Amino acid sequence: MALADQLQQEIKKAMLAKDADRLNALRMLKSAIGYVQIEKKTDALSDADFIAVVQREVKKRRDSIEQFTNAGRLELAAKETAEIAVLEIFLPKPLSPEELESLIRATIQEVGATDKKQMGAVMKAVQAKVAGRADGKTISGIVGKLLP
Repeated sequence: MALADQLQQEIKKAMLAKDADRLNALRMLKSAIGYVQIEKKTDALSDADFIAVVQREVKKRRDSIEQFTNAGRLELAAKETAEIAVLEIFLPKPLSPEELESLIRATIQEVGATDKKQMGAVMKAVQAKVAGRADGKTISGIVGKLLP
């Protein structure tokens, strides 16, 4: 479990550096992973499950940033942004917009989708291919734009 080991190393580094904010973000991630391990009744998560947990935590923080910004709480939004930066070290390198669009175009061809009614099938196939390298909202926007 390379990512779990990396998490432990990052926690140790943050403790030694006395970086409280980074340490808190890493501990929250470790806690979320622990809950998923209990839920799945396993001692260790696969890298794919680990990445899914990290993505879920990043999405929570993005939603919080939006809420805090709308409420005028910019200091809390900044804290959440810093936590996202800490969590993103565990995510695979995201696809560039051009790479993502070409992958979606190829998937539309493979699935044989001709209109928006088949968007679900395209989304499912694309998400299986990108495996955490792009978020669903971005994929959905591009698929919607490419299908007539």
